[in-house]
Amino acid sequence: MYLRFGSLPTLIISSAKMAKEVMRTNDLQFSGRPNLTGQKAFSYKHIDVAFTPYSNYWREMRKICVIHLFNANRLRQFRPVRENEVSRMIEKISKSASASEPANLSEIIMSLLCNLICRIAFSKRCEDDDGQAERVGNKTRFHHILAETQAMAGSFFFSDFFPFMGWVDTLTGKNRRLKKAFEDSDKFYQELVDEHLDPNRPKVDQQQEDIIDVLLRIRKNSETKIDLTLKHIKAVLMDVFVAGTDTSVATLVWSMTNLMRNPATMKKAQEEVRSVAKNKGFVDEDDLETLQYLKAVLKETFRLQPPVPLIPRSTAEECVVDGYKIEAKTLAYVNTLAIGRDSEVWDKPDEFIPERFMGTDCVDFQGQHFELLPFGSGRRICPGISMAMRTLELALANLLYKFDWKMPDGMKNEDLDYDILPGVAMHKKIPLKLMATKFI
Repeated sequence: MYLRFGSLPTLIISSAKMAKEVMRTNDLQFSGRPNLTGQKAFSYKHIDVAFTPYSNYWREMRKICVIHLFNANRLRQFRPVRENEVSRMIEKISKSASASEPANLSEIIMSLLCNLICRIAFSKRCEDDDGQAERVGNKTRFHHILAETQAMAGSFFFSDFFPFMGWVDTLTGKNRRLKKAFEDSDKFYQELVDEHLDPNRPKVDQQQEDIIDVLLRIRKNSETKIDLTLKHIKAVLMDVFVAGTDTSVATLVWSMTNLMRNPATMKKAQEEVRSVAKNKGFVDEDDLETLQYLKAVLKETFRLQPPVPLIPRSTAEECVVDGYKIEAKTLAYVNTLAIGRDSEVWDKPDEFIPERFMGTDCVDFQGQHFELLPFGSGRRICPGISMAMRTLELALANLLYKFDWKMPDGMKNEDLDYDILPGVAMHKKIPLKLMATKFI
């Protein structure tokens, strides 16, 4: 579908066939990113990885992420951190179960991912062991910064589409809110970097480095073609924090929502996990490879509730797509939500059926099957897929292994809603609150 949003020509891609045209056949031409106000601010004027246009600079920055931050060694290095934070999540839910109180899974899962990403990025939790932390309103400071970043990065600014109406963004307070959100996040990132630059900070070897350590070492040793500055490091931190929390939180909450709405599927998933882990008391990462039905549950959730429902691209030059001429600087949004529910591709597209992903020839999410694109495809595919999947599988497996779940008193499973919040990631609007009963 070709539209014009104000001054910007826009292409909406809502089929797997056209997604392949854009993300494989014309991947180079569509490898740019939209130059939008919110994303420009949080990317430090396009020096990050997620929002920066395709260029030699972007390739070098992505190389840093792939080679130094998300390689197999780092994945192994952070395994104890993942398992420890999932254990803490289980303890938190156990307290609610013992008190016969509903567990706010939306809040608990957000806490899990925030603490996990903070430990990976700068070796500290954003909460203490009692769940206490510096707060802004009812959120931790870190969660507040993430929420504002997500809201403003995905927000509509008149100046992007109607340049002559930029005054509306000032009148409505949008520009003021964006400025405040960026200043808050920049101050937070700068504090973290300064702590790592403190000469009195204990030295760590490369096997114990967090993400800031790695980036500062690369900067100090000039290990890249880019003259890496502290702004570059803060821009990468923004990518890691936002991409590493928001999308994973949304996926775990939707997975539990789908399972609660489909009790037979929940039972089947629990039986698989419990047959593998038996009486170990905890599902560890060695168990994950055998949990094929659990993996199918996550894939089916990706299909129905993709973490990023609209993947943004932009054309750097004129090109031809399916016989149509597309001009340079055209915005393109790959509508993964529509693709996942396309009746020409999927049988019973609105039903939650993980079995469709069982078997050796099933659709995968590594960017080669355009029916399922939770992490994108082509040059701009997410570099942190392995880290994200390990976290999702470990957390969901233990939620199913450790507890039986039911709705709070007075509610039925079918009462669960599917309303979503607007934003870059596809979050459930009403927090998911469930009663947990300890199984083991």
